[in-house]
Amino acid sequence: MKLCVIIQARMSSTRLPGKVMMSLGGQPVLARMIERVTSAHTPFDLVVATTTDPADEPIVSLCRDLKVECYRGHPTDLVERHWHAARMVEADALVKIPSDCPLIDPGVLDRVLGFWNAFEGHYDYVSNLHPATYPDGNDVEVLTMEALAIVRREARQDFEREHLTPYVWENPFRFRIGNITWERGLNFSRRYRWTLDYAEDMDLITHIFETLQMRTGPLFSLDDIVQLLQNHPELERINSRYRGVNWYRKHIGQLHTVGHSDTAMEPIE
Repeated sequence: MKLCVIIQARMSSTRLPGKVMMSLGGQPVLARMIERVTSAHTPFDLVVATTTDPADEPIVSLCRDLKVECYRGHPTDLVERHWHAARMVEADALVKIPSDCPLIDPGVLDRVLGFWNAFEGHYDYVSNLHPATYPDGNDVEVLTMEALAIVRREARQDFEREHLTPYVWENPFRFRIGNITWERGLNFSRRYRWTLDYAEDMDLITHIFETLQMRTGPLFSLDDIVQLLQNHPELERINSRYRGVNWYRKHIGQLHTVGHSDTAMEPIE
């Protein structure tokens, strides 16, 4: 089954505009993320899926420089954008990774894709975030093109189109759903936040990257980050007010497979 990893990226983030092109260790955040994703061992094609907005031209230019495939599609309909990006490389299944995960561990990507390949044909959808156990910022979702075709045809609500996979989550009797939990047997999904949405997130990610790059190079692991934060809890406090905050909180009444325990409702003041 041919896999296509799709990194969704745009410049017009509402909370932190231009975040994918901010500097992280002398390179754009998106370049650092591509570096980590392409360090995974599992074979796949890679496509950056951006939008037709002229403001996203820097993303297209970066992809050209890095010799990475780039697709430009609908600004807010992620279903359409992923569908066409995956079809561009004739994929059988797509792997959704948001561009706000610049510290994603290539080993986590390999673990999810290894499970998918080991049980090829057994699942329509596999992720490590429904429910989540890994530290926030290691999001991997895999979906067959057949399943995406159903979502594309039937998903009607705006949040289903914008976030791609909620329609699958909400229909567990229709789709064969699998989930990968953290091999440590822990749930740090709301303890650690390494995703990039706010200026404080960028401050923490920069501290982590600059510290660990000097020790091990740019491809440090999830365990390296955990060890650093346990040794220096003051770093963890940089973005602690946003710990556990995610997009679920705006749709708790509409999502039946996600509840209050899966998200902080508001930032801590």
